[in-house]
Amino acid sequence: MTFYFTGIRSFPKLWKSNSYLGLSSSHSYLSLFLKDCYGIRNQEKCFSVKTMSAQNTKAMNLLIAKARCVRKLDESSNKQVSADSSHMFAAGAAKKRSQMNPSSKDPVLPPVENIIQLPTKPLNSEEWDKLKEEFKEKANFENWIILQMVKCHSSLDVAKSVLAWVAAKNSGIVGYDLLVKYLYLCVFHKQTSEIIDVYEIMKARYKRLESGAYTLLMRGLIYTDRWREALLLLEDLKKVMIPSKKNYDDCIQGALFHQDVNVAWNLYQELLSHDIVPMLETLKAFFDFGKDMKDDQYSNKLHNILLYLRNNQLYPGESFAHSIKTWFESIPGEQWKGQFTTIQQSGQCLGCGKTVESIHLSSEEYEFLKEKIMRDVIDGGDQYKKTTPQELKRFQNFVKYHPPFDVVIDGLNVAKMFPKARESQVLYRLICFCGG
Repeated sequence: MTFYFTGIRSFPKLWKSNSYLGLSSSHSYLSLFLKDCYGIRNQEKCFSVKTMSAQNTKAMNLLIAKARCVRKLDESSNKQVSADSSHMFAAGAAKKRSQMNPSSKDPVLPPVENIIQLPTKPLNSEEWDKLKEEFKEKANFENWIILQMVKCHSSLDVAKSVLAWVAAKNSGIVGYDLLVKYLYLCVFHKQTSEIIDVYEIMKARYKRLESGAYTLLMRGLIYTDRWREALLLLEDLKKVMIPSKKNYDDCIQGALFHQDVNVAWNLYQELLSHDIVPMLETLKAFFDFGKDMKDDQYSNKLHNILLYLRNNQLYPGESFAHSIKTWFESIPGEQWKGQFTTIQQSGQCLGCGKTVESIHLSSEEYEFLKEKIMRDVIDGGDQYKKTTPQELKRFQNFVKYHPPFDVVIDGLNVAKMFPKARESQVLYRLICFCGG
């Protein structure tokens, strides 16, 4: 098996000494390619490129979808990785853990948790005071109890009695955190009047909210007569950050619910302009709205959504598939008939007999991507930005005279994943892991 490393700026220096990673002279050279792009497919590569000609659409769409997938995997792995790198690789994992976590003679007992049964009915101030006295960390009781109610989706009446108790002790003031947690319960139970009351309180008291409160308020307002205020909240959120796909989904669903199609499509285009992959529920809502509608412009936009799914390798679930089928069959004046079918291993559809499009790149598509990435990304028009002419020439010769690679590894990112671990050891263990 041949490995491909990416992200090492000066790979000749890194691999000149085999002892650096404990490799013998019989091992193949490991090398640099392109940061953030890697694959685990035989003789197939992934790249990130710019615009392309029509004949290479499939290759480019495959590339973009894979690059986005890689970015998501990188982001999720960065959140989950701990300082101990040994859990990722089998070689020496137990020994490493024993060194970093020496056993203690004294057993460590788990912390004693506060065990208080949540009330099932509203309590008065005296009852809340008594319950607080039973709580070990009295200073955090209010936040703790409302958080437990959020987790258990307690009734609003009980949660409201907490807020009334807190307000009575603090001259009518309820803190921001308590309001947000109460707002969550209001949204969960779809209590429109309570959502609007909390919204008015927060609007009067705070000039800016954090993203979680914006999200809850948008979700709570979209099905009310004041749904357009959710759009204003979205605009406020855009001043400090790019809204999430769920924020856009809430506002699009609200616009469609209130029959404002233009607002919904504008928000959808705005979402795509941020390179955000929409939720499948968002796309499904457009198909559900278009049922029995005879509108060529709307139909064209739905066809574009289908192309978006295809180009980005997004696969609708059963419910979404039913919506697509129902929409086609409901178009006035057309005689569409859909059916669910099975695709054979060969890619042939048992319903219509056609063969689904292959995700594998042809030799021509691969060569196109290879040239494109070399010219537009690695060279980029200014060789001194990312490399030097001499280093680029060495790299081009390396790629030219070496065989295709089975595994492509972003070496620099892998080496830097675990700050407390020795970088060479992290890479070495990954090589051992991939090589079996």
